[in-house]
Amino acid sequence: MPIYTRTGDRGKTSLFGGKRVLKSNSRVDTYGTIDELNSLVGVVVASVGRRNTKLSLDLESIQHDLFDIGSYLANPQAEPIKRLERRVNEFEKSIDQMTLKIPELHNFILPGGGKAGSSLHQARTVCRRVERRLVAFMQEEEVDEWVVKYINRLSDLLFTMARFVNHKEKKKETIWIQK
Repeated sequence: MPIYTRTGDRGKTSLFGGKRVLKSNSRVDTYGTIDELNSLVGVVVASVGRRNTKLSLDLESIQHDLFDIGSYLANPQAEPIKRLERRVNEFEKSIDQMTLKIPELHNFILPGGGKAGSSLHQARTVCRRVERRLVAFMQEEEVDEWVVKYINRLSDLLFTMARFVNHKEKKKETIWIQK
């Protein structure tokens, strides 16, 4: 069975349920940006490798969450994802645990460090773009509040993971100096 269907050749795609919309539709743009974030998290998993199994497993779990959130957004009749409140609480605990193991932050830092840390910073910025798209989409349609909370907290988690990985790998954080 070929991967191509040719049904999108005129700029439209199907939502769950069969409704056809333009590929520029804000719903499609939002779940498409979530897909971009999910792919980038996959790049982070590849760069972290198995040298930090817990981090890799946590990131893979996030990928499953993101796939579920994308599916939820692609289906106008979807039920809310019940586990998101629990996941937000788990993120906060992880952030708190990692924060205890890294230097206290007193300044803004430039995104960077090692390959894994830099990839996590990039994932954080894409996560913030997801959040902006999600908030814009919410002006048109109702979205479960826990999706927004999840994405917001995920960006905090990705930032903390970047700092944690850079610290573990002894990669220097560069302080931002206003010029």
